[in-house]
Amino acid sequence: MTGSDEDPRVMELRTAVSRLRRELAAHPAEFPDRGIAEEELAALAAMAVSGVPETPRLRRSLLLIAGAIGSVSALAAGLAEVRNAVDLFGEPRRPRR
Repeated sequence: MTGSDEDPRVMELRTAVSRLRRELAAHPAEFPDRGIAEEELAALAAMAVSGVPETPRLRRSLLLIAGAIGSVSALAAGLAEVRNAVDLFGEPRRPRR
């Protein structure tokens, strides 16, 4: 880290989401679920700003984004980067019984 006490996972998520948002904005083709992808990327960006996000919510957003833009090959690298950033948060803990 560079003197910041910010969680490096959050920084990675913020960077990945920002990149994919820029790529999506620059992508010329319209597709039916583009709005869903844009909304969920905005939600991920907001979660990254507010601190350590909840893993289940991250995964839900990732699934919606992947479903919305998964067939757009030009966005595959950015989507993979977001997925890798979400994976840094690990599996949610299950309550003990």
